[in-house]
Amino acid sequence: MVERRPLFRIFCHVILVLGIVSIALPVWVAVVATTHENSAFSTSTPLWFGDLGFSVFRDLLSNESTFNNSSLPITDMLFNSMIMALAITVGKLSISIMSAYAVVFFRFPGRMLAFWMIFFTLMLPVEVRIIPTFEIVTNLNMLNSFSGLTIPLIASATATFLFRQFFLTVPRELVEAARIDGAGPIRFFFDILLPLSRTNIAALFVITFIYGWNQYLWPLLITTDAQYYTIVMGIKQMLGVTDGIIEWNKIMATTIIAMLPPVIVVIAMQKAFVKGLVDSEK
Repeated sequence: MVERRPLFRIFCHVILVLGIVSIALPVWVAVVATTHENSAFSTSTPLWFGDLGFSVFRDLLSNESTFNNSSLPITDMLFNSMIMALAITVGKLSISIMSAYAVVFFRFPGRMLAFWMIFFTLMLPVEVRIIPTFEIVTNLNMLNSFSGLTIPLIASATATFLFRQFFLTVPRELVEAARIDGAGPIRFFFDILLPLSRTNIAALFVITFIYGWNQYLWPLLITTDAQYYTIVMGIKQMLGVTDGIIEWNKIMATTIIAMLPPVIVVIAMQKAFVKGLVDSEK
């Protein structure tokens, strides 16, 4: 019998509501800010909709809006961010799942040494790896290119480790049965292992897509051409005003637009994402 404690239940709901409000309030302020003129931010932060409506979004997406006398193509930056996020995601998943497959199902000298060398890269902070990575990208003439934006970020020790842990739970009887039926390594990988890994792939897809979409430091280092700016870089460019007024309504509108693709991916893959994280019946 479950003991009923009304006060504790009320306390839990209050904490839940406070958490929701603390998370949703900044988003609400950003949405409201897009409907006000910039003069409205000189004295206070408005909390209710203004007279502009959502015309700022229309101007941004039609590339008719300018920022401090310089045009920033929002749609082009969204396209660049999408290419970067998808390339990093597909590359991470492909390399990680194949490397984990090789480590778990093949017997070759030094396979565990190779795995632990991959795993030890998790111990290195990003700041330590940035300088040598930047030097390599520069020597390969990959600055201001999509290959420079994506290839250095594709390798993932975390995804390799997670796939390895899942592959270790696959029954050896299944491997033997596939071998008896004449399935070679490639057929076993595509026909058996990949279908079993769908939830894991979905969970890692969501995580790596958000990771690639939100990248700021790396694109900032290797891009000097506005043609390769991402949407996150664009927001920072709007804030960098030396002479003029910061156009908060356009900045907030761009922020809302930049939030939409990750939100859509999370909503679309929510069930598979949660199942891939918590499902233990493999």
